[in-house]
Amino acid sequence: MSRKRHGHHGGAWKVAYADFVTAMMALFLVLWLTSQDEKIKEAVERSFRNPFSSITKDSTGLIPSKDSQAVKSEKGNFDSASAMELTMLRKLAQDLVTTLQNNPENPEENPIKLDITPEGMRISVFDKSRRPIFEPGSARFTDYGRWVFSTLAWQVARYPDSFNVELEGHTERGRVPRDENYTDWEMTADRANTARRELLRHGVQAPQIRKVAGYADTQPMPDRVAEDAANRRVTVMLKIKSGNRVLPTS
Repeated sequence: MSRKRHGHHGGAWKVAYADFVTAMMALFLVLWLTSQDEKIKEAVERSFRNPFSSITKDSTGLIPSKDSQAVKSEKGNFDSASAMELTMLRKLAQDLVTTLQNNPENPEENPIKLDITPEGMRISVFDKSRRPIFEPGSARFTDYGRWVFSTLAWQVARYPDSFNVELEGHTERGRVPRDENYTDWEMTADRANTARRELLRHGVQAPQIRKVAGYADTQPMPDRVAEDAANRRVTVMLKIKSGNRVLPTS
């Protein structure tokens, strides 16, 4: 009988030892945290506040090799954006990739390119020869182009209080205009304005539109020569509104 009582109470020291080890680990963690610089402390705080977002502000959650480089190539960094804003941008980008980039195995067939910037997100919509967004030499949408921009509008319209929108039209150098009075300047400006109307038609709020401009062939893509047809595009810049909550409406 005495052996049974001894065996029943013999494990109590293990519980006490486990509590002691846990307390020591907590002490070491506190000492480590207090010795770190402010950036690490802020990162740890963000991880506890929002455990499903990235630990660091530099991580975008989108194709790391490209998006991280895009961020670093811009002036400034993500220190101006909150963790909630970055989480929202990642969610919006993933939704756009799912709905618009319908052939992820062949990027050349995809109509858009997404770049996270310190101000928000840049969406480049390309007018490719195989699947054109606009009718040749004009600002009239093809059926495919209308679908792309209406789909884009539905996604952006979910965040009515989060973004200001800027639209820019671009084209390649050396294009022969259809009319001497309708140059690349007129065409790119008209294409940006056509995109603006489509966004408004599908839910984007008029006060969100802050700029509509055409740049002709003056701003080629950073990795392309000016004559490359890949420069034929409309850029939709989503700029985060400071001080506003960035939560979708649905």
